Amino acid sequence: MPTNPVRAQHPLDMFALFRRWPASVWRNLVYTALWSSLIGLALTVFFVLMGARPTGSIPKLLGLTLLTANTIGFLIHGALAALRWAFPAAAARRSWAMRACQVLLIESCAVLGFTVPDALLRGADPVSALLRDGALAPMLPMGLIITALTMTILAVNERRLVRETEAALQQQKIAEAGQLLAEARLRTLQAQIEPHFLYNTLANVVSLIGSEPDRAKHMLERLIDFLRASLSASRAEQATLGAELDLAAAYLDLLGVRMGARLRWRVEADADCRAVRIAPMLIQPLVENAVMHGIEPKVEGGEIVVRAACGDGLLRLEVSDDGMGLVLAPPRPGGGVGLANLRERLRSLHGHAAQLQLLENQPAGVTSRLLLPLDPA
Repeated sequence: MPTNPVRAQHPLDMFALFRRWPASVWRNLVYTALWSSLIGLALTVFFVLMGARPTGSIPKLLGLTLLTANTIGFLIHGALAALRWAFPAAAARRSWAMRACQVLLIESCAVLGFTVPDALLRGADPVSALLRDGALAPMLPMGLIITALTMTILAVNERRLVRETEAALQQQKIAEAGQLLAEARLRTLQAQIEPHFLYNTLANVVSLIGSEPDRAKHMLERLIDFLRASLSASRAEQATLGAELDLAAAYLDLLGVRMGARLRWRVEADADCRAVRIAPMLIQPLVENAVMHGIEPKVEGGEIVVRAACGDGLLRLEVSDDGMGLVLAPPRPGGGVGLANLRERLRSLHGHAAQLQLLENQPAGVTSRLLLPLDPA
């Protein structure tokens, strides 16, 4: 399972506070200095409490422990970083060979960290001091303690990263499942043309066949156009704004034949916006809502205007009517379901980047405004 190898290797990443800053080379160098200095300070306190201090000088002891701790810390930091750089695939797999290399490097760095600062402070040759008979014997146990502590911290961090990665993958799967569910609901809604609309349209066609055959023919042709466009939209993952406006126009044209002078409508769209790609069936629910709740309940009917414009990184869609309005519109069975489904779908598609607003018009009617983010590509 892939993880961030830089971040996984730092001891301070065990604490949530230090994970707030993104992993980087400079951040980890600062963390190594802080971590090593804290260990040096803790060792100084321990030695003082145990009575082991240089003659009459706690600052001297503090300086020595800080120098030793930082030397060991930066040697281990550099050695492990070099190992990950040289063998990234093995580091990602966390193989036993990689573990063995880490143990050898940490032990070597610890021995060097104990020997070199002390030799330099005494003015001795570090190499001679390291190779002197019996010099390594007391260093090896201390190196083993540091190695065990460092490997334990690495293991804890790796297990934490595995848990976080698994949790992130689980959240991603849940989000994807939610989006698939929302899309499945949409497909169901798209496939279900509102029964009363279809029945009323066909009933109107039948009633006009004898008295106004030309009007009946026109109405039937527009119904076929609308059904064809609606079926295509229900099967598409994306559509152009132009195609969606054409679908809305076919729907309104069909209703115009049925409602006659009670329905007037027009579409106003910037030409450069018609090629913008959007999810299908976003405009249609707003148009249907304007007809059912705004124009149909009003005896004298009214006008619906569909507008589309692009600007400031947003596609602005508006469906306005001068019908009954939000307050006077009588309640209808299932009222509000279409807009609720649309809001849920917008959240699934765009998160908080999209908005659906309902505005009361003056002197009458409602404007449904849809704000969608434009694809920067």
